[in-house]
Amino acid sequence: MNIDANKIGISSAVSFGLLWVVCTAAVHVIPYPMMMLTGHMIHADLSTQGWTLTFLGFLTGLVSWVAMAG
Repeated sequence: MNIDANKIGISSAVSFGLLWVVCTAAVHVIPYPMMMLTGHMIHADLSTQGWTLTFLGFLTGLVSWVAMAG
């Protein structure tokens, strides 16, 4: 069985890109619960923090994650 590195790279990039879009949409729709979830994952009290969500930040994150995953 041969492993095709190009197919793995493309599928990883698409998967990470979709995950980024879903997570960003969740932050946009329900910001406080997502902040609490993030705080629990990193064991920190983030209740006084807030999200700064811009379109440029969304695009930068999307391109970065896709490039790193691919």
